[in-house]
Order: sequence, then structure tokens, then C-alpha cells
Amino acid sequence: MKEYMRILFFIYVFICGNPLLSVHAQEVSSGYRILNKIHLEGNEKWDYLFSDDAAKRLYVSHGNMVQVVDEEKGTEIGRITGLDGVHGIAIAHDLNKGYITTKNDNAVTVFDIKTFKVSKKIEIPGKSPDAILFDSFSQKVFVCNGHSNNASVIDAKTDEIVATISLIGNPEFSVADGKGKIFVNLEDKGKVAVINSTSFKVENVWSLGEGKEPTGLALDNDKHRLFSVCANNLMVVLDAESGNVITTVPIGNKPDGAAFDPGLKLAFSSNGEGTMTIVKEGADGKYTVLENLPTQKSAKTIAVNKLTHHAYLPSANFETPKEGGKPTVVPGSFFVLEIAPE
Repeated sequence: MKEYMRILFFIYVFICGNPLLSVHAQEVSSGYRILNKIHLEGNEKWDYLFSDDAAKRLYVSHGNMVQVVDEEKGTEIGRITGLDGVHGIAIAHDLNKGYITTKNDNAVTVFDIKTFKVSKKIEIPGKSPDAILFDSFSQKVFVCNGHSNNASVIDAKTDEIVATISLIGNPEFSVADGKGKIFVNLEDKGKVAVINSTSFKVENVWSLGEGKEPTGLALDNDKHRLFSVCANNLMVVLDAESGNVITTVPIGNKPDGAAFDPGLKLAFSSNGEGTMTIVKEGADGKYTVLENLPTQKSAKTIAVNKLTHHAYLPSANFETPKEGGKPTVVPGSFFVLEIAPE
């Protein structure tokens, strides 16, 4: 018995005295897991995707088309084709319209969300239209033009351009609070611009403090918190009313997308290194990382269905490039990861 107790004692000392083992022992699983890989045709690159939560439809940018996926069945149900370099998708559900940005021809394509037929192509007076959103408050569509440092505004009822908003930097991604404010990450400035969605005026420009080269942006509309994911592996939590930095949280490498689930009070960062950082707000108001969930290398953008709580991240397998070359997509390997809480 003494020998047995001595062995237990040494095991205890070894584990508690080893910092690596101690940290590992303290890790807590978020409860999320990869539920499905939704395989889609095509070998082109991708960017943003959009979840039409109530309709349970996922719109996926993929080269020169947008593929529409039934989220419940995990199958493609339609395509919008004839596009030239898709980047962002926005849905105006009540108007039965969808909007797609295409960088190569500086345009926004309008389509019917029931038939997926294109109804109009709008030439944008800016360079490289990228992220796009529909603001239900103003009934306007806001387009981030990355290479001309401005945003184009489209009236969703007429599909005509009604304004161009000058910005002090490169607009990378935007979110709306549904109450008249549009928040835009300015990637090259490390700041967030605040736009009035009815006057089209820039009301504020807020610093992200330690955050550098912000990309993805998400919003907790109840607590008035913005989550900006930055290239220096930080998620900056910003007060959406005052612009003050609340805190920063470490995230994975090469972040590009951000999302927030209001039902579960979780913020997400999709990281190109092949992880999804899951951040939780505690009862004390502090934000902590629950887990850096392994995903797939290059799964850098994200959409979350706020009703089902499922997250979607597009990715593919890549061939090892020749010396000096760029990686190429393995033919037939494109898919969307479906990640869900257990």
C-alpha cells in the first residue's frame, strides 16, 4: 500500500509541476464539432458566404458563381451564374432580392431569391466592390469598395445608386445595427467608421487600439459590442455606442471572418490557419476563449445561422505548389464545413 501511495504521489507531482500538462488539463471543450462537409462543384476560389436564417439557405461565393445550399439537406438547390469574380452576397428578404458584388467588373448583380434569375447589373462608381450588406432600417444596400476607399449606396426599392460615401481608409467588412448605424472596418487604418444609414454621413471613426489590419466584423446588438478580428491575432471588443475598446482576446492566425450568435452569446473568428476561435462572454462581462476548434486550412470566412446555431466555413484542399508558385485547388475538393454545438 505504501508503494502504491508513493507512485500516486509522484504522478501528482509530475502533472501539477509540469506547466504544459497543467494548461492542457484546464482546457474546456466548447461543445462544437464538425457535423458535415457539404461538397460543391467547381474549382475556383471563394470569399464570403451568407446564411438566410429563416429560409435556411446558404449563399456561397465561388469564383464566377454563387451556389445556393439547402442548409437542412446539405445540398445545392440553385446557382447564380455569369458573374465575374464574386466576393459578397446580401439578401433583402422582404423585397425578394439578392445582391452580389463582383470585383473584376466593378459591379453588383441583383437577383430574385425565389427563382435565382438575374434582374439587373449595377455598375459601381468605385473600385473592387467587396463586402456588401442590406440595411433593413434604411432599405439601402451598402457596398464596400476596397480600392477606392469609399462605399456605394443602392436604393433596394429602385436598384439605383443614390450616394457615394468617402472613407479615410480601405473598407473591408461592415455590419448594421438595424437602427440606422453601419459599422465598417478600415483595414489599412486599424479603425472602425460609423455611418448614418439615412444621411450617409460618417459620424465617427474609432480606433481599434492594439488591433492591426482588421478584417471580419460582428455585432452583439443587445450588449452593443463590436467584435473586430485583426491580422495580429487579436479580436478587439469595442463599445458600439462610445467607441471605447472594452478588451482584446487572442485568436488564431490569418483571421478573415467574424460572426456572433446572439442566442448563445458566442463570438467567432474564422482563421485561415485552420481553426475557428470561439469566444464567450461570462456573467462578469469578461470575454474568454472557449476553444480554437480545428477546421481546415484556408477556411477563413464564416456565416452563422442564428436560429439553428450552425456555422458554415468554405474551404478546399490545395496542391503543393512548385518552387515560386502559388497553391492551386485540388479539382473536386471544394466544400463547406458545417459546424454545430453538440
